[in-house]
Amino acid sequence: MTMDWDRRHCARKGHITYAPDENHLRQKLHASTAVGTVWRCLRCGDFVLGDPHGSGPADRAPEVPRGRALRDLFILRFLAVERILRGLLVLIAAWAVWRFSNSQNAVRDLFEKDLTVFKPVAEHFHYDLDHSPVVDTIRKTFDYKHSTLQLVAALLLAYALIEIIEGFGLWWGKRWAEYLAVVATAAFLPIEGYELTERVSWFKVATITLNVLAVLYILLGKRLFGLRGGHKAFEAERRGASLLEVEEAAGEVPGDHAPKPPLPVRQRSTADGV
Repeated sequence: MTMDWDRRHCARKGHITYAPDENHLRQKLHASTAVGTVWRCLRCGDFVLGDPHGSGPADRAPEVPRGRALRDLFILRFLAVERILRGLLVLIAAWAVWRFSNSQNAVRDLFEKDLTVFKPVAEHFHYDLDHSPVVDTIRKTFDYKHSTLQLVAALLLAYALIEIIEGFGLWWGKRWAEYLAVVATAAFLPIEGYELTERVSWFKVATITLNVLAVLYILLGKRLFGLRGGHKAFEAERRGASLLEVEEAAGEVPGDHAPKPPLPVRQRSTADGV
């Protein structure tokens, strides 16, 4: 059983109706009923009570994502949320490193003081804190130069901003964000692969799998870098869908002017948009 993305989206966000100037299309897109005038939704095809959301030439009809395009937008927005959340976490890490760089000696003294308190407990469980790998790693960070920590904080901040900007761009369906997502994600794949050779975990495997699938999906599905016809084919496909918005909603396809059977009338939703 396949999901009807069009009706699902209309149920959540509302229908989109349009009154074309072309009379033969206008007649197919609206009707008079006992309860009032109805117009056909450009996304799901259902008839909706009330005035249309817009009017004008058929080729100026709004670009309403539906079917595969609507599914693609849903997937891009899922990736957008993941990118924004990751960016916020990295932003917190950048702030923590910056604060640590400005109070390195105080944090060192506090750490050594707390470590002395926990030593009796560790010895009771036969755990040597002085030779613990975790403790050694923390102590090494205290020896880093202030300028090095500042540089790390700046790099983390830059990475966080890239992730957040990328996330918002994907949410709005911007093509530049798709390029940014592919380049930025692919750049870190070798590092993630190297981490897997050091230590394997389900989280790392899931992360690198998600990133590889995201790169392939955006790269091929959006025809980036000249693939599958490149930008020209992508724009032609997008413009073609825009020119056929009204015809398809009216039940017409090129070379076939027979209208489709009418769909049920639905009440207009107060929401409007994607």
